[in-house]
Amino acid sequence: MTTERQSVAAFDEERLAGIIDLYVRTGIQVHSPGYMGRQFSGVVPLAGVIDFVSSVVNQPSSFYEAGQLPSAVERIMADELNRFIGWDPDRFTMLTTSGGSLANLTALLAARNEKLPGYWSQGGSAVRGRPRPAIAVGADVHYSVARAAGVLGIGDAQLVRLPLNRQQQINASEVRATLAAAERQNLEVFCIVASAGSTSVGAFDPIDELAEVAREKNLWLHVDGAHGASLLVSDALRHKLRGIEKADSLTWDAHKMMFVPAPCTLLFYRNKENALSAFRQKASYVFDEEQDIYTAFDSGGKNFECTKRPMIMTLWTLWAIYGRALFAEKIDYLCQLTQEAHDAVRADPEFETLHRPEANILCFRYHPADLAKKLGRRVEKKDVHQLQIDIRNRIKFEGNFFISKVDVDGVAALRVVMMNHRITGEHFRMLLSEIRRTAQDLLSSEEGTAKA
Repeated sequence: MTTERQSVAAFDEERLAGIIDLYVRTGIQVHSPGYMGRQFSGVVPLAGVIDFVSSVVNQPSSFYEAGQLPSAVERIMADELNRFIGWDPDRFTMLTTSGGSLANLTALLAARNEKLPGYWSQGGSAVRGRPRPAIAVGADVHYSVARAAGVLGIGDAQLVRLPLNRQQQINASEVRATLAAAERQNLEVFCIVASAGSTSVGAFDPIDELAEVAREKNLWLHVDGAHGASLLVSDALRHKLRGIEKADSLTWDAHKMMFVPAPCTLLFYRNKENALSAFRQKASYVFDEEQDIYTAFDSGGKNFECTKRPMIMTLWTLWAIYGRALFAEKIDYLCQLTQEAHDAVRADPEFETLHRPEANILCFRYHPADLAKKLGRRVEKKDVHQLQIDIRNRIKFEGNFFISKVDVDGVAALRVVMMNHRITGEHFRMLLSEIRRTAQDLLSSEEGTAKA
């Protein structure tokens, strides 16, 4: 940093080069074939160019008068993507938010206000004397939903956890019984949250069957498709979201599998009137008293954010220049690559597969048959758990690969997320070799310590 404190320092080209170099070299290298760890991706280069332009022109996009093109483009992309959702073109709406967590919170706020009238203005007193409001979620739901329950005044303790099947999806056959049990506990479920590509293992809940329950019991159905909604643009994979046209709202992160800079989240409502019910304020300094054809493009009244980046511009530009195929081909490749990775893990006796991947997330464990011999004692769950954590930490420290970990059934697992089209099957096999070598080093050290 400059040592000048009294006046504007002279421009230092070397200092700027050093800052940029430090920025590029540090942190996760998302464009590397060794990056297989998280759900954010390297971006299509043109999207980075448009993001730079957006930063320079600095037009907030919650109101048409400030950001005219982004406001109009939100409507264009809404229509384009709704072709894959299937809602009534005249009744649905879409807006952008800064991240899937905020989109989930906004959708659940709209659900609460729709199903629990008076809660917005009166708070919990609006339901005094009635059963406690509750939200039904899969046991593996993203933590943002639990946070939203606390923020909304519903309470984390009022999340009704729906049982999962072996594929980590909501078990549709047990939903009605679980809701009935919640009712006996004086809980009034007003919303079901389904996952379309869960964060932990990439599972897709049975939206079609959950929609049937929601309709039967007059519940709101929100689909957290932050990760997996992008599969809608793929002809080969769209069936994973069968029944999405019956949902009331959908979260869709374009900065995940649409390969644009973060954040760029799309929040869809089947009924555009519901979008207006999420927030209810008057503010003369931003909201126009007299509506016209231009203020109809404003999203400020439907969004928590007032100053909002024109995040839709990166997605729209790629779509406008390259079309759907750019996204579909990349998504198809990454999901196929993940299937090949699963087959490679399954074929190796030293590894344990935990699920068949539904998209581009794969969880597995290193668990050789001679683990007990290497440990010098009977293997316990905590041993397998700690070994996976130690493997992941060592690999991250060495820096050739970046992978993540997640607990599956209470035991840690190694987790890869294929977000980079430069990754090949050979890169994944190199990862397996590094995991094996790392584990053997760790176990050899432990074996030596035990003997000593």
